[in-house]
Amino acid sequence: MIGISKLYCDTVEPSDVLRYNRNSGKLPSHLLQFSEDKRPVAIMNITRRCNLKCVHCYAGSDNSLAPDELTTDQWMKVLDDLAEFGSPVALFSGGEPLTHPGLSKLAQHAVDLGMRAVISTNGTLITEEKAEEFASIGLSYIGISLDGSREVHDSFRGKEGSFDKTIIGLRNAQKAGIKTGLRFTLSKRNVEDIPAIFDIIEEENIPRICFYHLVYTGRGNDMKADTVPHDKSRETVDYIIDRTAALHKQGRLVEVLTVDNHCDGPYLYMRLLKENPERAKEVMTLLGYNGGNSTGVGVSSISWNGDVLPDQFWRHHILGNVKDKKFGDIWTDQSNEFLMKLKKKKEHVIGRCAACKFLDICGGNFRARAEAISGNIWAPDPACYLTDKEIGIED
Repeated sequence: MIGISKLYCDTVEPSDVLRYNRNSGKLPSHLLQFSEDKRPVAIMNITRRCNLKCVHCYAGSDNSLAPDELTTDQWMKVLDDLAEFGSPVALFSGGEPLTHPGLSKLAQHAVDLGMRAVISTNGTLITEEKAEEFASIGLSYIGISLDGSREVHDSFRGKEGSFDKTIIGLRNAQKAGIKTGLRFTLSKRNVEDIPAIFDIIEEENIPRICFYHLVYTGRGNDMKADTVPHDKSRETVDYIIDRTAALHKQGRLVEVLTVDNHCDGPYLYMRLLKENPERAKEVMTLLGYNGGNSTGVGVSSISWNGDVLPDQFWRHHILGNVKDKKFGDIWTDQSNEFLMKLKKKKEHVIGRCAACKFLDICGGNFRARAEAISGNIWAPDPACYLTDKEIGIED
């Protein structure tokens, strides 16, 4: 994650992070990306079932249960193991997690264990009653996916009326007092709707949004042709920065992040070098703390059948299963050569990534995209829009 508001708008300083010794168990949630110990955020796909059928779904979900889904009791045990290992956040996802009958019980257990409980949802099933229930549990955050204005969003979600139900769910969550933000996946189909999304943020008084770069997995694997071109990616990141800065100047301190394309960090740094060199130095320090891509290190995923994955997108690289071993034992298994290389991925990337002067703050960007295009997990990420000159391999 690249915190546009944190970095560009001076809302986080290097000293803010050091105050907590960069310990993930002590850091506030908005500073977790700068932790040093990198205990993984656990993305728990507690069910494959979903009431919608989104064109870019990384999990390939539909309105049916997978035959081998873990029971609620098994997920409770997984939470025990995650808490014992020190994972700071339990993120409940799917499919659509609100279709799972044990979601509230699981979220409550996570909170009782001292973890931050977060839900990633399409928002359509958040009734007033369900929002009040979540509020009483003490959820830290609800992230709601919104793919554009009404027509665009409904086409992405495969169901007319989805936009209106999502907005109602968002309002219900906010009314209940739960911090609630948006998740937006960038593609050619909806990139022109970003101004409308910022308008919604202002109209609905939404405190947070994450803009996700498209990753080729699940049904998203069929959207390679919809990838935003490099020049448009640069233009889009500039627009996000400008609109974020405008909000902050108005006193509206919306938290804005981009996700899954770590060259956004160097790009923002290079822009600040021209505009505010002193802040650029501080941002470089913070980007160094962040470390770039965290697949297999600071982010993990557990599928509905118990498979442990390096992240939520790399679903065919299975590290082990929580029915057989504790999560912590799987995540630290020194005999797993693939996992150990992921933890030191900067030593294994090739091509322009290996020669890039920003490797330490990008971490080699997204390996799942590299593999999807080239077949080589260590090849350069095709979504990197920085030029050879910008990354220091051409005069």
